[in-house]
Amino acid sequence: MTKQSTSLRVRLPVFVFIAEVIIVALYSAFVTYDEEADAKFQTNQTNPMHNAVYRDYPFFIDIHFMIFVGFGCLLAFFRFYGFGGMVFNFLTATFAIQWAILVQGYFQFSHDGKIHLGVINLINAEFACAVVLISYGAVLGRTSPLQILVMVLLEVPVFAVTEWVVLKYLKINDAGGSILIHLFACYFGLGVTFVLYRPSLNEGHAKENTSYHSDILCLMGTLFLWVFWPSFNSALVLKGDDQHRAILHTFIGLSASTLTAFALSAMLNKNGKLTMADIQNVTLAGGVTVGASVDMMISPVAAYALGVIGCIACMLGYKYLSPILARRLRIQDQCGIHNLHGLTGLISCTAGICAILTASEEVYGPSFYEIFAHRAPVEGDPKLQELRMVIPGLKAGLGRTAQKQALFQVAAIFSTIGLSALGGILTGFLLRLPYFASPSDDFCFDDEPFFEVPPDYDSPVRLKHSNTNSVEDSTPKMNGV
Repeated sequence: MTKQSTSLRVRLPVFVFIAEVIIVALYSAFVTYDEEADAKFQTNQTNPMHNAVYRDYPFFIDIHFMIFVGFGCLLAFFRFYGFGGMVFNFLTATFAIQWAILVQGYFQFSHDGKIHLGVINLINAEFACAVVLISYGAVLGRTSPLQILVMVLLEVPVFAVTEWVVLKYLKINDAGGSILIHLFACYFGLGVTFVLYRPSLNEGHAKENTSYHSDILCLMGTLFLWVFWPSFNSALVLKGDDQHRAILHTFIGLSASTLTAFALSAMLNKNGKLTMADIQNVTLAGGVTVGASVDMMISPVAAYALGVIGCIACMLGYKYLSPILARRLRIQDQCGIHNLHGLTGLISCTAGICAILTASEEVYGPSFYEIFAHRAPVEGDPKLQELRMVIPGLKAGLGRTAQKQALFQVAAIFSTIGLSALGGILTGFLLRLPYFASPSDDFCFDDEPFFEVPPDYDSPVRLKHSNTNSVEDSTPKMNGV
């Protein structure tokens, strides 16, 4: 372990400093302000209250809190890896956002040879960061900080290219990111963990357990994510009634999945007790399952049903599917991302396709062709001129039918899964190189190889009984270990 610590003492700072020099050079050469942040575009007639910052910043700060505090606490559930869960989340998120501003900026926000930076760029970069953090959950506790940073370096460009291809050429509806965030993150992470498979860990690990305090900290992360998830799902939705529906549907879906999770947790536990892992993870399923149709007129009852269905799928995945994936398919999914993001993401995509197939002008009114922009008539179609009388400024679409749009949604699902899984597998092979100082099996799920830890960090908790003045060891035991 001394050798590994010594190697990180050199390799981690070298990687970080080289990355910072490159980022500074790229920012200097290519990044400038957008019109909303550039002083030269403001005049005495400019109303500062119309600036985009007042529209976008509230959503940004909610998502920012989810990324740094919500994810950070959620990943701190291992008893001996609390520093790693929170601190490496901090490190990963900071680097991912800086890198995503450049990579996504090239594809989405560049013109005249410059990337034009505003709060909207930061929101998009936060979404790319969320993708990385979800994927990281699959290998939590089994990677070094250098491996994590290399994973960020590779995953962000793969995500940005996939996002660009799907949105530019397939032109899909994915307001809540079910395809481009949840499915991509899930299958990229599964690709990485497939390659980084450790046979010895299938039998359990002595330090792969939780404590009373680590579970409370993790639950705080769940609560933070739960509270701010409506902002996550609605940040990039069209302003007005679309965004309003997105907030309502997300809250309803989360509420439904939470109640269902409590019921299922008690029902599936042979002692009839609640399991903390269920409360920490499965309660969030509804936020994912409403994602693909979150801005559509699906009705509140459909949002509730999606929350219940997503919760059931997620719960059964944790109970029965994850062990099978680990034993038979070499997929050690540490945080169960396949259950919370993969299974629920597929349910969400299916619901989104159904919503597209059943959508009509009678239900949506004139705004139908704003929500389903690619179904608007093409330029030159007489119907487009009629619609512009009702909706001034309506952009020409592609004239797609509902069935054609649904086929493009399906194509986007398979394309995203394929590209993300391939990217994850290739990334995993690179991370296996000895240079990146992967922890040995004995030191997985342990802060000691990477941090200066307090001398009592691994001491058992001892309870003093008031009536006997005796003490007893109450060290939590992992099931099956």
